[in-house]
Amino acid sequence: MFEHNNQNEEMTHIEDKPKEVINEEKQRSAQQKKPLKGKGFLSTVSAGIIGSMLTLAVLPHTDYYEDLAQPKVEQSAVSSAQTGSSSNSDITPTQVSAGTGGDVASIVEDASQSIVGVVNYQQQGSRFNGAAQDAAAGTGSGVLFKKEGNNAYIITNNHVIEGASKIEVSLYDGEKTEAELIGADPLTDLAVLKVDDKYADNLLEVGDSSALRAGEQVIAIGNPLGLDLSRTVTQGIVSAVDRTISVDTSAGETELNVIQTDAAINPGNSGGALLNSKGELIGINSLKISNSGVEGLGFAIPSKDFMPIVNEIIETGKVERPYIGIGMTNLAEVPRSYLRGLPDKVESGVVVASIDNTSAAAEAGIKEGDVITELNGKPVENAADLRRQLYSDLKVGDKIELTVFRGSEEETISLTLTSNAMVN
Repeated sequence: MFEHNNQNEEMTHIEDKPKEVINEEKQRSAQQKKPLKGKGFLSTVSAGIIGSMLTLAVLPHTDYYEDLAQPKVEQSAVSSAQTGSSSNSDITPTQVSAGTGGDVASIVEDASQSIVGVVNYQQQGSRFNGAAQDAAAGTGSGVLFKKEGNNAYIITNNHVIEGASKIEVSLYDGEKTEAELIGADPLTDLAVLKVDDKYADNLLEVGDSSALRAGEQVIAIGNPLGLDLSRTVTQGIVSAVDRTISVDTSAGETELNVIQTDAAINPGNSGGALLNSKGELIGINSLKISNSGVEGLGFAIPSKDFMPIVNEIIETGKVERPYIGIGMTNLAEVPRSYLRGLPDKVESGVVVASIDNTSAAAEAGIKEGDVITELNGKPVENAADLRRQLYSDLKVGDKIELTVFRGSEEETISLTLTSNAMVN
């Protein structure tokens, strides 16, 4: 348009000028029009570029482009979700989309209905009339995982229900019911509760924690800081597998094999679920390190360890273990002045603090103050180490040999292990 208007202006001026001047201006005009052809060419190129850009902008919103891009999306999804299978036909839609926000939301929506709040009621005397009454002493979490007959079973931590005179369970829909304690094991910090099966419309499937690898995504669900924040969801990764940590329990110091995760685990999360990317229960959240300046150090009991214990509790109401019949204190915690005559070379072991008079230890002649340094020829570092050797390598009825220092004298004492079930 600009070119056309300019031409009209020149024609208006031409009619009023002499012929010689007109000829000169025609020549100059002809020379000036040559660049205009180049300008027209550039405009054509520019129009082509703009057209291409518009095409690229429109194509992503067409079926044609989606058809071209689809194979790349599937391949990317399969490479991040596939576990041990090279066949694309084995990948289900849920697995293909694993790790996406929507998939996590679906997992949480299903799993949350299996997470319960656990309230520990303990008897407390009234300051007015001295009568005992139940009062809430603490809260935690639990997981509905099994239904059998008219009963549904809940896994939680022993420290959540320990000392309870009554246990109340709060369900996902707000309904509450009293739960029966089937059994508990302080050394593994596990307990099993029972409720009516009508409260268990949704159960969590237990997965295989032995397949976990560091870096895999996990989801924690529980009731941090009480039931007001019930079924809180946090997400993280597996920081490490098969960690061994020392824990003080009501049955003494022990060592637990745990999954370490950076998913936020807070007081009240104990007994709650740690899920893998398939929504399977692969851990029971139990512990965290809460020192000042420490973040993201939470621990869960893996399914490969808690399922044998849980199944035994359901079957028998208890966990049977080999029993020596002694109370122990770590040698390192006892002043040497109390250990008269103990050679300086003895730097590790356990001191016998008490004896069950009906036990194999009493029958074998072990006395208070004895220092146990070896079990079947293997050094005993501390009480947790002795329990680990006793429960991992031995069973009820096995004969063992203990290396014992009584003062400066070293001797070997033999005995046959009995069952802790006989204590009760």
